[in-house]
Amino acid sequence: MKRAEARLRTVRPDGTPVYRHPTRAGALPVQVTQIDFDADHPHHPRDHRHAHDFLVLVYVERGGGTIALGDRHTPLHDGDVHAIPPGQAIDSTTLADLHHCRAWSVAFTPDAVPSLAAVSPLAWAHHPVLALFALATPPAGAGANVPDAERSRWSGWLTELEEELSEPGRLGAREAASAMLTRILIAAARLAPSAPLPPDPLVTRVFDEIEATFREPVSASDVARALGYTPGHLTTVVRERTGRTLLDWITERRMTEVRRMLRDTDLPLGVVAARTGLRDATYLVRRFKDRYGTTPDRWRRSERV
Repeated sequence: MKRAEARLRTVRPDGTPVYRHPTRAGALPVQVTQIDFDADHPHHPRDHRHAHDFLVLVYVERGGGTIALGDRHTPLHDGDVHAIPPGQAIDSTTLADLHHCRAWSVAFTPDAVPSLAAVSPLAWAHHPVLALFALATPPAGAGANVPDAERSRWSGWLTELEEELSEPGRLGAREAASAMLTRILIAAARLAPSAPLPPDPLVTRVFDEIEATFREPVSASDVARALGYTPGHLTTVVRERTGRTLLDWITERRMTEVRRMLRDTDLPLGVVAARTGLRDATYLVRRFKDRYGTTPDRWRRSERV
């Protein structure tokens, strides 16, 4: 199966490119990559500072060298698990230092996990399945270490996930891959410290305002003004604390509701657009296709098979 490539989404003021998750129509939004610096492997990390608009979980089978997460250089040890949230800058320019490293990378969006797809994206950070990611807010990532006795199991899970994703047409492959990803995320969450970080008061206010208004045609400027901030300042602060901009979160919340309505109702697209703060059906189709690589109608049919 041809591997989909991540697309450039935007470039930050400091020059850091941000890539969106690679999409294939009807495919589970998960991509598994084996990284082996001792082999002539076609899938090495990007050799420049960059960020993603999706989540990445990295499992290090064999350590060696360091990578830069934000402004911190992180050594890679055998059995390490690193949770890299959306917006986290990654710098692997010293690839020569990683020549002994072998690792797995799992890139995904929360839509791939049923328990996350069913809740508001504004609550993702506090969902128990993403406990390790909840500790990984920029500018620092979060990591843990898998006990020796569990490491072969982790390698087996990742191999199985890669196999299920490689044959998307096989009976039950989508469900099996989603279940395996959930199992891996739960295992990672169990490695996280038991005491979660307290919620950020400003981010909580922002999310509460988005939840109350996203069904209306509000903009990032409207949300900022309602909270007493300038749009530029609030967007910068939200991006620094969550890895996404204010507009990203508004759009994410709307798209989650769009998918729920497509899956659970037979309402026409014009009504769905009107009830999710989008202008009209044409605009909804354009935004949906850009985000998910397929049209709303095709997505709706695939979910009801």
